[in-house]
Amino acid sequence: MRIGELSARAGVSVRALRYYEEQGLLTSTRSTSGQRHYTESAVERVGFLQRMYAAGLSSRTIAELLPCVESPSEETSDAALVRMAEERERLSAHIADLIRTRDSLDALMAVNRAHRETLRTA
Repeated sequence: MRIGELSARAGVSVRALRYYEEQGLLTSTRSTSGQRHYTESAVERVGFLQRMYAAGLSSRTIAELLPCVESPSEETSDAALVRMAEERERLSAHIADLIRTRDSLDALMAVNRAHRETLRTA
């Protein structure tokens, strides 16, 4: 199938598909005129990639996890689980940073509200 059909069937933009190829996450063959052609399994592959991106993984991390999909084994599965756990820790640390930032903003807003109250009573 050509790129437009894959785009429609997978529910992603043509631009996203080209990006996936640039990152080595998706492959195609080229016709003599240079058009991309994909196999039927590309639809499922794109769905997998979308789920990985939705989980907050970068294209680089996804590429590291692909051996588990392409050559499933206990070893690749273990490696993928370790890598996903690392990503989860990274996300947890980022969430903690965001919570601290939000708390700082809440404190600033409280100071502002108190200041506004003193202006009203003055």
